[in-house]
Amino acid sequence: MTLATADTPAPRGLAATLAHARYVISDNPVTGIAFGMFLVLVVCALLGPYIVPYDPLASDTAAALQAPSVAHWFGTDNLGRDIFSRVIVATRLDMAIAVFSVALVFAAGGIAGIASGFFGGWTDRIIGRISDTIMAFPLFVLAMGIVAALGNTVTNIVIATAIINFPLYVRVARSEAAIRRQAGFVQAARLTGNSEWRILLTTILPNIMPIMMVQMSLTMGYAILNAAGLSFIGLGVRPPTPEWGIMVAEGAAYIVSGEWWIALFPGLALMFAVFCFNLLGDGLRDIVDPQRRT
Repeated sequence: MTLATADTPAPRGLAATLAHARYVISDNPVTGIAFGMFLVLVVCALLGPYIVPYDPLASDTAAALQAPSVAHWFGTDNLGRDIFSRVIVATRLDMAIAVFSVALVFAAGGIAGIASGFFGGWTDRIIGRISDTIMAFPLFVLAMGIVAALGNTVTNIVIATAIINFPLYVRVARSEAAIRRQAGFVQAARLTGNSEWRILLTTILPNIMPIMMVQMSLTMGYAILNAAGLSFIGLGVRPPTPEWGIMVAEGAAYIVSGEWWIALFPGLALMFAVFCFNLLGDGLRDIVDPQRRT
């Protein structure tokens, strides 16, 4: 890492963050691989519908159940649809479900957990009982019940995924905020006249972001698995919309007859995404951790 000298002042703001990110990625090859995998997912999500060779919804019964070939890299399904095109296009939907569900649960569970640990008292008791109530149910079964009650739309899948992850964010944020609420920098912020909520949002929250970034990264992978699982049992996204869970479910019936590619490639895409986010957590923690900035 390049250190600042008298002639070269230290970078600040966004430039400092980017320089630190480059240092973390170059220092840990696994983190670099994870960010490369994440870049592939982002490109597929943003440009997928424009770069695929076939219409993912167009069926061609004459080309049904063809094995992987030069014309169809991942083969075709029982309706003759190109599996490669469907896998690439499905990235946008699965990534959107993951991003919006994680943003929702961070805004609700993260802030609730920080308030619980920082204020304590009745705030802690109420939020704790809500978390305990959610944790009393098997989480995937709870997600099934929510989607079945509200309807299997993308919005309801996002809401269900956020609800079942709510206790995880509350517990992590609560424990970190409880440790820091009596820290010296918090006392200093009080002495300068800051309100409790201002201290919570501008002092406590930035200091627990490293551990929260790890939790968010892991939850991204879990959100994709949850959406795929709901689709696999028929409670998720409705066909013929390209979605990895639906495609695995559709291909499962053909594995016995030898058409293995129908389920294999969507399953590999699902594994790739979850593996990427599991690896990404440590790198994100190092990038946002102020203790690693030198």
